[in-house]
Amino acid sequence: MKEEKNRIVFIMGVSGVGKSTIGNLLSEALGIPFFDGDDYHPKENILKMSNGQALNDKDRQGWLETLNDLAKRELQGQGAIIACSALKASYREILNRQIQKDVHWVFLNGTFEEIKKRIGGREGHFMSADLLQSQFDSLEVPEHAIDVDISLTPKKIVEVISNQLEKSVFGLFGLGVMGKSLARNLASRGFNISLFNRHVDGQEVDVAKNFKEEFAELSAAAPFDDVAAFVGSLQKPRKIMLMVNAGKIVDDVIEDLLPHLEDGDILIDGGNSNYNDTNARVEYLKSKNIKFVGTGVSGGEEGALKGPSIMPGCDPEAYQEVKPYLEAIAAKDANGLPCCAWIGKGGSGHFVKMVHNGIEYVEMQLLAEVFTILQGMGKTPDQIADILESWKATSNSYLLEITIDILRKKEGDDWLVNKIMDKAGNKGTGNWTAIASAQLGVPSTMITSALYARYISFYKEERMTANQNITPQQEKTLNFITEELLEAYQFARLMNHYQGFKLILEASNSYNWELNLSELSRIWTNGCIIRSDLMVELVDLFKTSENLLMNETIIQKLKNLKPSAKKVVAACVLEEVAIPNLSESINFLNSFTVAESSANLLQAQRDYFGAHTYQRKDDDSGKFYHTDWLND
Repeated sequence: MKEEKNRIVFIMGVSGVGKSTIGNLLSEALGIPFFDGDDYHPKENILKMSNGQALNDKDRQGWLETLNDLAKRELQGQGAIIACSALKASYREILNRQIQKDVHWVFLNGTFEEIKKRIGGREGHFMSADLLQSQFDSLEVPEHAIDVDISLTPKKIVEVISNQLEKSVFGLFGLGVMGKSLARNLASRGFNISLFNRHVDGQEVDVAKNFKEEFAELSAAAPFDDVAAFVGSLQKPRKIMLMVNAGKIVDDVIEDLLPHLEDGDILIDGGNSNYNDTNARVEYLKSKNIKFVGTGVSGGEEGALKGPSIMPGCDPEAYQEVKPYLEAIAAKDANGLPCCAWIGKGGSGHFVKMVHNGIEYVEMQLLAEVFTILQGMGKTPDQIADILESWKATSNSYLLEITIDILRKKEGDDWLVNKIMDKAGNKGTGNWTAIASAQLGVPSTMITSALYARYISFYKEERMTANQNITPQQEKTLNFITEELLEAYQFARLMNHYQGFKLILEASNSYNWELNLSELSRIWTNGCIIRSDLMVELVDLFKTSENLLMNETIIQKLKNLKPSAKKVVAACVLEEVAIPNLSESINFLNSFTVAESSANLLQAQRDYFGAHTYQRKDDDSGKFYHTDWLND
């Protein structure tokens, strides 16, 4: 038997199922102490039951809290077996408090007649057969317990329980960079896990086995390259996190797993899947009685290992079952709370991760533009790093910090950044964000601009030719100071975060997700790529307003920063310095703050050539008009 310490096994069921008998036998088998929950009832509860009265929730509250304290205390030693009826889910929540990841539930299951007969044969038991029906009426059958039929012999029941306890509590399918980091993270938190990676002759052989042997924290992990054996190694309901590339491969993996899964098992897609695909998979797997959790994970390799930001989208019931594992491995915010929370239903988790990446595109592009501007002012990478270092006092972020590190990295006598080809790639989430923005009719112009900046960069040869043919080679004269550049950068970041969260809000309204922007900001304050001091500010700002352009604090900041943003953008345009995102931040706000726009002419043009009609300012009825523009 695999050695496992610091575990609590609650044996539950109605009175008469044999909780004490099985608890004692299991205690002997596992070598950890047994406690009968009935022994911890206060005198008033025992008296009430002896008089034939059923306990109510108020009667049980203190008793359940006492057992929870007992479990916490025993976890400091070897762990324990505790017998407790725990008939309702709310009771089990009390027993689970602060120890959920260390708890295993065993449900001793039997029929009313079978248990009534057992109780009738017991002398002196305080639970009369007459009270049994009230227990059955109260019983809420657990979804995530080891379910054992009491018609089996006690020896066989203990064997079934022991075999299940030997199994892993969580499975990782796919051992790429992120999969390996998450596996190590889970194992380091004390979870027994199973690892799977495919077998490909000559290419991928014994990947899981070799990975396990590489790291001490994986000593108790079970490695597999056979799907059936991997699934069979997991406790029911099985919880399997898929860490494979987005797209068709996710569907292929699901089909490979389905023949081995059972009702109530849970699949967690931790890749960057498209939220529309996630919506479809949720519905498909619901028809198979399998729960599906589309989960955004941000933080890169290091974040996945030390604590990422995690964004699960699913039914609330499914989240409760994966919550102990996901919250245990997540980064922690300033108050020590996990940077993981239930986002909403369906594909909401993958949607907000997609927009997270769109915001990330802009944050990266803005820093690249700052780099370009400071280069144009004659600064070396070291000097630029020093300037950015000074910005940390008011505008710190993870991306700012890594940019400073990058700019200081030398290779020989030159900076490494100068040797890197200026062609930026993307993995699709930026494209999806732009598409979603267009589909929802939300002007996420900065995300689109940052995406197109990457596309432009890829045309390296054409850019070099155009540079010779069109752009005059001249020295740049940028007449502003670095403090003004900082304020322009701060202005653009505010506009970026407004647009990103506006897109999330509109999606929430359109898909009835009821997303909590403050909570989303909170789980983005640590672990993820876009964590920043600004994100910390947004946690409180979103508690009073979902629209940043309606928030007095943001309005005042934009007013204060806009003069510098205008000055920097104007100077760069005149000197032909490419700053698509900085300029778009000004263009967007100028467009958005125009009370009377030129869209009236656009609508007239549409009516002229396509009879699309228009509304009139002097008619507030909402009526639509059409004009024959060629005749008086």
